[in-house]
Amino acid sequence: MRVLGIDPGLRNLGWGVIDVDGTRISHVANGICHSDSGDLAPRLLSLHGQLTEVLRIHGPTHAAVEHTFVNKDGVATLKLGQARGIALLVPAQFGLPIGEYAPNAIKKAVVGVGHAAKAQIDHMVRLQLPGVVLAGPDAADALAIAICHAHHLQSSGRFEAALARATSGARAGAAR
Repeated sequence: MRVLGIDPGLRNLGWGVIDVDGTRISHVANGICHSDSGDLAPRLLSLHGQLTEVLRIHGPTHAAVEHTFVNKDGVATLKLGQARGIALLVPAQFGLPIGEYAPNAIKKAVVGVGHAAKAQIDHMVRLQLPGVVLAGPDAADALAIAICHAHHLQSSGRFEAALARATSGARAGAAR
């Protein structure tokens, strides 16, 4: 499975791609889609085009996006929400299943605590993906989102397998 993590941002939209094979994860690529200041519509179009190219090049099978947090600046929150819309739209156009995670859930999955600092996230991403060269903090966050999603998919896969075993065992017992 190949997972694309996306850290939404209007100026800097981070992305990171990992491969997942059982419990093994490996780095594929990471980067940042940039938009210049100016009118909103062309900036969103630019992010859409850049992120579309990332998906074309790397061919992920799953995507994960960070939830938007609300801050005191309502205008900034709305703009971030529009960039997040692009982060959800592009993978949906490719037919990918998309997971969405709160910032604290991502930090807890990667660092072990929900209120980790950026430096801690960066450090843990480097530990889990040895040799990775990060394009910047937004790319590190995107890789953390991808890692969080991989852990979530692995956990849900184990749960579904255990449930299937329990259900088939119950059916076998009832048939006796």
